[in-house]
Amino acid sequence: MRNRSTEKISAKWIPVFCIFSFFLGVLITGRTWLPSESNGQLMSLRRREQELQVVTDELTTKTNSAPDNDLMERTHEALQSLDKQISVLNMELSVTRSSREIGISDGSAAISLLSNERKKVFMVIGINTAFSSRKRRDSVRETWMPQGEKLVQLEREKGIVIRFMIGHSATSNSILDRAIDSEDAQHHDFLRLEHVEGYHELSAKTKIFFATAVAKWDANFYVKVDDDVHVNLGMLATTLARHRSKPRVYIGCMKSGPVLSRRDVKYHEPEYWKFGEEGNKYFRHATGQIYAISKDLATYISINQPILHKYANEDVSLGSWFIGLEVEQIDDHSMCCGTPPDCEWKTSAGNVCVASFDWSCSGICKSVEKIKYVHSKCGEGDGAVWSALF
Repeated sequence: MRNRSTEKISAKWIPVFCIFSFFLGVLITGRTWLPSESNGQLMSLRRREQELQVVTDELTTKTNSAPDNDLMERTHEALQSLDKQISVLNMELSVTRSSREIGISDGSAAISLLSNERKKVFMVIGINTAFSSRKRRDSVRETWMPQGEKLVQLEREKGIVIRFMIGHSATSNSILDRAIDSEDAQHHDFLRLEHVEGYHELSAKTKIFFATAVAKWDANFYVKVDDDVHVNLGMLATTLARHRSKPRVYIGCMKSGPVLSRRDVKYHEPEYWKFGEEGNKYFRHATGQIYAISKDLATYISINQPILHKYANEDVSLGSWFIGLEVEQIDDHSMCCGTPPDCEWKTSAGNVCVASFDWSCSGICKSVEKIKYVHSKCGEGDGAVWSALF
């Protein structure tokens, strides 16, 4: 009778041990994919393997001592925990592989990426800019974007990274590239992308920005904003912090505009036929002046960027990449206030806006001259971001 019982228990637990063997095999295989990992990541992998071994040993002990119901419950909990660790590890490995690919083409970042020294921050703000937008950049620097030591202090103390993001020209080491190099040497506030600049390449630039930012910083949120938009950093940080516990969030002013098939209009969509009958609207997506996505979504873009389709309009492209995913869309109209008097009224009522711009211009009209006025009327105050709790 005892032999028969023992055989029954052993057979019952064979699938469990098979599952653990499979997970351990995945870990071992993962290690062979990354033969040149840094010492820090190898230690992390070994530590995870040791943790999994402890779980396996505990289950083995419980098999011989715990009652069946209690054992099954504990086993289920252990499997859930193990599955979560496997998912996290696979995500980290994917990010590292993606980081290495970026690092190969970006010699200045290669050492940091390959050693897996991503700095933990709260959010990374990429300000989309162009070669011809020097005056816009200066107006942003003179208003809502801290400069010099304050920019470094903001990153160090509040975990807020702000960079102008720009690629390079089609001609290697052109006068345009040298001008950006000179400006960066003066201000130290650029994130250079492996991307050829062009108005019709904004969707590609967006993908590369998120991939580059994820490889360089481990942030809770990644934000894209245009260089003709006024931003209140304290309100932005406070707004995002409310959604910090959510794994996959997409935050902005959501819209669903018409698909424009006519070639003579500004936002013509060459692939209009993909959206059904003429006159149909796009799926819901955030307007492109400013939006934020959580770490998991930015990582998803980084890993899958070669197969993510690019539509003519960058904001439409971003929205399309999240269709089919479990993503929570946050429609926050404080991220699309108008310029004075709109944002001024809201500020005086205690409802400070996250961002302000003119819909008619897809940004602040004549932003170089007007952004200082917007800042004086709708700005939260220079000390707001330092006192904000998030």
